[in-house]
Amino acid sequence: MPMSRACLPAPARRSAGEGSASPAMLSRRATLQAVAVCALGGLALGVTPVGLHIAQAADAPLTTPVLLAELATDLPGAQALGSATLRFLGLQVYEARLWVPSGFNPSAYAQSPFGLELNYFRSLRGRLIAERSLKEMQRQGKLSPQREQAWLQAMEQTFPDVNAGDRITGLHTPGVGARFWFNGRSLPAVRDADFSRVFFGIWLSEASSEPQMRKALLGLPA
Repeated sequence: MPMSRACLPAPARRSAGEGSASPAMLSRRATLQAVAVCALGGLALGVTPVGLHIAQAADAPLTTPVLLAELATDLPGAQALGSATLRFLGLQVYEARLWVPSGFNPSAYAQSPFGLELNYFRSLRGRLIAERSLKEMQRQGKLSPQREQAWLQAMEQTFPDVNAGDRITGLHTPGVGARFWFNGRSLPAVRDADFSRVFFGIWLSEASSEPQMRKALLGLPA
């Protein structure tokens, strides 16, 4: 996959401790650093850059998770069904947790309201979150150019840059759309039922590029 302009490294600069490293070595080092940064950017919401292997592990919580305040009104009494941590080359990227109401059916997840909580361990750019999310949404079926553009614009307007310790929460409401919060603060809603179904399908649909994370979130056998 061709590298985007944003992924191209800046001209190599010699810093203290590099000694007599050749320009070629410095250029190669800068390129590898740029690729690593872009790769992590693509992991923002659990989506996998092409050609990179991602390892996930379901994490059994030490204590019973407490329902987030932003979900309490729409999902009263919801329980955490499953959680998983996304890792890249051994580095934690984020922890995901799925909140579901009583009677939730994993095989028909889109027909029920639910919440998805993402707790980040590192900094990622909101624009990359939106761009990579769209690519993962395309895995679930062909989208028209008009819909792709509309959905990308909606995500770019919604998703902020994140830093370690930040949280993004999403709420799926069947037939209505998706709502989002950043550290408990309300973000713009996307009132499009198809968008909500396909967006959360990044993690929960059988077309997910991360099947083990999907199973962990839905409480299915690994």
